[in-house]
Amino acid sequence: MASHSLWGRCATSGTQHLITKRVITTTKATQHWKPSAFLRCHIAAYSSLRSNDVSSRRPRTFDSTSHKNKPVKVDPHLDTVHLSNSTPVRDWDKKNLIGLSLDQLKEELKSISGVKSYTAGQIWRFLYQRGVSSIDEMLNIPKSIKDELNEKYTINYGRVVSDHVSPTDGTRKLLVGFKDPKAMVESVFIPMNGPRGTQCISSQVGCSLACTFCHTGTQKLLRNLTAGEIISQYMIPARDYGDLPLVKNAQRNVSNIVFMGQGEPLYNWRNVKQAIEILTDKDGIGMPKSKITVSTSGVAPGLAKLAELGGISLAISLHATNDTLRDEIVPINKTFPINVLMEACADYAKKMQSCNRDSQRITFEYVMLKDVNDSFQEARALADLLRDIPSHVNLIPFNPWPGSQYVSSPRDHIVGFSRIIENLGVPTTIRWPRGLDVMGACGQLKTTYDQEKLTR
Repeated sequence: MASHSLWGRCATSGTQHLITKRVITTTKATQHWKPSAFLRCHIAAYSSLRSNDVSSRRPRTFDSTSHKNKPVKVDPHLDTVHLSNSTPVRDWDKKNLIGLSLDQLKEELKSISGVKSYTAGQIWRFLYQRGVSSIDEMLNIPKSIKDELNEKYTINYGRVVSDHVSPTDGTRKLLVGFKDPKAMVESVFIPMNGPRGTQCISSQVGCSLACTFCHTGTQKLLRNLTAGEIISQYMIPARDYGDLPLVKNAQRNVSNIVFMGQGEPLYNWRNVKQAIEILTDKDGIGMPKSKITVSTSGVAPGLAKLAELGGISLAISLHATNDTLRDEIVPINKTFPINVLMEACADYAKKMQSCNRDSQRITFEYVMLKDVNDSFQEARALADLLRDIPSHVNLIPFNPWPGSQYVSSPRDHIVGFSRIIENLGVPTTIRWPRGLDVMGACGQLKTTYDQEKLTR
């Protein structure tokens, strides 16, 4: 067994705390492996952490070199949050500028003297194009206005309670806390090959849907996240990876956003909608709509609302082809059965015909549960169900979590299942696990608390 040279560089730069296991098997492939430009950039960033200000800087992740489904050991301790009295004090009592729409910002500024008609636009660009973390960094705003803003408002992304980077594939799982002590959510950055990656965002603290294969489903719904709390899950990695300040026509490192974290986005639609509108505003963050995906467990009436935004990609957590099984593993099916959901999907696809091609195509997610929903008969039924809808199937090997009752279908069986669907005319991708060793893979997110005293 030998350590990859990357780990050696990380260790000498004082970042060995990012590595839960520093041992990687040296194979013929890794002997000839060369880091991408994105990875070389992050190796350089690691070196900068040697300064005395290490504790104030958040660690960066690195590019993945493989999408193979390699077995990794799950650390169950990553599923529990230990809170202490060291939690930093924030300006929780001030109104957060992050998450306000431009119209709301203009309304807030009406009570501040000296504000011009263009001041709101200036502040907006400082927030979302420059990515400033304090009001004092808004250099061309008059001091008198900044002083008054500081009395009432703050720029707050929440607090990073824990930060885990997988040494296996570079997936980074953040636990972000907000004003109320138990309002914590997990958010995951998934690096891709090259200078880009996907941020998986949560929309609720907990979830009410209780899907039996999903770890979040075992966590009681605490509350909806605000628009600001949703956007903060993007802002933290965007600042960390150099996307902010924005550079025109530059490749974003956080290039995609998926609402596939904790919670049901369509049950928090008002805040999710406002967050998407801020993320896609051309005078702000400017994320292309085609780079944002909203995943739902099947809230059929909500699809029409999503269609009104025009161009956002849709993913459906399907996981079964008949109501009997889906009622059991995705209980919301009892309210919106498969035929109702499919009708809503067909209507959504029609409304998206004037939008980009990616938005017209609906992604159907299907977790592979051994001896539950993985028969080849199910594969043929799935292809038949989606025949008349522009669709793409994502097959997801089940990712284990403590106390789960399921086992993933074997790798070869998943490949065979996928080929049947493909041969029947439905494009299919196998989404091999990422972030298993930090409990950051699909279906593994959950925030639990020990019984220590919770403090601000």
